[in-house]
Amino acid sequence: MALKVFWTIRAELNFNNIIEYLQTEWNENVTKGFVIKVYETIELISEFHEIGSIENHKKGIRGFVILKQITLFYRIKNETVIILSLFDNRKNPKKKHL
Repeated sequence: MALKVFWTIRAELNFNNIIEYLQTEWNENVTKGFVIKVYETIELISEFHEIGSIENHKKGIRGFVILKQITLFYRIKNETVIILSLFDNRKNPKKKHL
């Protein structure tokens, strides 16, 4: 059974910033490919919510590498997938803010 999906404000900002960067530095095809990949990943997670690796066991946070540069962090609460953030893997891991 697919779970509902909720995006945090941080995740929405991360997503929009990545899209803005791709549109500026790359092209529309790359941007569309990224958006499709994100939504396919979220659909997969909503069906198989334990698919991501455990990042913080205590908080129930999991991570799923969308592309080698981007990891999506999420947790499950009350039958809902909560998208916490999209993180650029090239940045300092201490800046994940999980």
